[in-house]
Amino acid sequence: MWRIGIDLGGTKTEIAALDPAGAVRLRRRAPTPPAYAGVIALVGELVAAAETELGGAATIGIGIPGSLSPRTGLVRGANSTWLNGGRLDADLAARLGRPVRLANDANCLAMSEAADGAGAGHDTVFAVILGTGVGAGIVTGGRILEGRNRIAGEWGHNPLPWMTPEEYPGPACWCGRRGCIEAFLCGPALAAEADGPGARDASGLPARAAAGDARAAAALARHADRLARALAHVVNILDPDCIVLAGGLSNMAHLRDEVPARMAGFVFSDHVETPLVPALHGDSSGVLGAARLWD
Repeated sequence: MWRIGIDLGGTKTEIAALDPAGAVRLRRRAPTPPAYAGVIALVGELVAAAETELGGAATIGIGIPGSLSPRTGLVRGANSTWLNGGRLDADLAARLGRPVRLANDANCLAMSEAADGAGAGHDTVFAVILGTGVGAGIVTGGRILEGRNRIAGEWGHNPLPWMTPEEYPGPACWCGRRGCIEAFLCGPALAAEADGPGARDASGLPARAAAGDARAAAALARHADRLARALAHVVNILDPDCIVLAGGLSNMAHLRDEVPARMAGFVFSDHVETPLVPALHGDSSGVLGAARLWD
């Protein structure tokens, strides 16, 4: 049977279809409407067009920013705030005329990379999104680990560990707290570290550092050190077999070169062998993992 995955991002929505063998047969992208009713309509239109092109019905899996509350069934914790408070699974099921499965977008990333990506062959995979936001998902034994409260992997909204006096209490986070890992490690935070408040784009910092820009080099070094501390905390608790880096900042090669060595001083072990690898499927990992939610 065809499997359709949808990655519901804050600015773009991607749809992909897998055939029974797991090969990608269709992929499309569209702007995400910044309104709840618009999202429902867009998903309906994308699925209808895809199934017409495929010539058959499909299961539907959807990755969302945030998660469904196990108590109320409503979306919570989404930085696409127009989704919060909606009964998204029920509303999409009504629109599509069939059950749908929803999961956090980072969980979908982890599922994809553990199945046939950079984490394939490993039992426990911790997959990190480093981008405009920061999050993570966990797959163990081929299954997403959601936890009792369905928040397993919400690494970005823990405080940065081993803060220095200069870092404490940390920047304000959109969640209402200060010092969250996301507030230190997201792309806008890295840009501001180099260029001051209001800077948002960190993509040019590696090239600037290589050209001798001391301010860019210092910002990248502090960011790598903070990422190492944050991941060392994960290793001390979960000890995953593999850590996968995804999101826009994961393209910065110095992270894979520097972070493992920096982690070693914070991991409670005499040696650290945890591989830190880039996502094989890149920014399509989320949509491919969403398609696998019915596996």
